[in-house]
Amino acid sequence: MNEMPPDRRPSKSVRVLLAEDPSMSRGALALLLGMEPDLAVVAQVGAGDRVVAEALTVRPDVALLDVELPGRDGLDVAAGLRAECPDCAVLVLTTYGRPGLLRRALDAGVAGVLVKDGPVGELAEAIRRVLRGETVVDPALAAAARREKPASG
Repeated sequence: MNEMPPDRRPSKSVRVLLAEDPSMSRGALALLLGMEPDLAVVAQVGAGDRVVAEALTVRPDVALLDVELPGRDGLDVAAGLRAECPDCAVLVLTTYGRPGLLRRALDAGVAGVLVKDGPVGELAEAIRRVLRGETVVDPALAAAARREKPASG
């Protein structure tokens, strides 16, 4: 019985656009995600105002957006991507959960919100889950959102 070599990629890799502040470890994250056999980072962008144009060029399956992008924040970019590239699922990455972040992210049409410093394997699995139509929310962010007081009105 012939086995597939372990380094052989599937015929169709998931195309990932990574948008993160250039001062952060974008290159390292791209490298680690690229080691997943079914993922391919097809673009890296360092400013929010360049994400939609890049997505229109490379047509990613998933966009990973830092909330704190220079030029245009990640939630604004997420809404723009949903309008211009509706087939691209959006995952937002944050270093910490600010009040209202989860609600604003979901209102912007994102498929998930994750904490940045989590294991890359969990991020890769989150990418796969959103492509199956699931919404992925970091448990710590979900717990923080539940503790927030609802807006009166």
